Amino acid sequence: MAEFSDYMENKIIEVMRATNFVAVAAYVALYTTDPTDADTGTEVTGGSYARQLAGLSAASGGASSNAADIVFPTATADWGTVTHVGLRDAVTAGNLFMHSALDAPKTVANGDTFKINAGDLDVTIS
Repeated sequence: MAEFSDYMENKIIEVMRATNFVAVAAYVALYTTDPTDADTGTEVTGGSYARQLAGLSAASGGASSNAADIVFPTATADWGTVTHVGLRDAVTAGNLFMHSALDAPKTVANGDTFKINAGDLDVTIS
């Protein structure tokens, strides 16, 4: 995942200007359409969906990944076909930091559990 949102690009510049930027935890959001840099995608809603804490490991060489499995609640309704993931700064609403397409789309039906295995959410800045 290496595509910064417009929001995050501006925040990076603000950090270099020595303005205040409060560090926050990153939450993984699932999308059925590309969230785009402008944060205009369609995030999954309903059916027990909830963003999950990314739990990123310490950065090294401009990269990090999730230290443990990221397990979403079991779907209680169809979520559709998840095509993208994003990192956001809040459990609900908030701002998009980064986004990326999944290696392969995943259809999440009622009763399914979406999981990202430890080490599979790669965050790279280069």
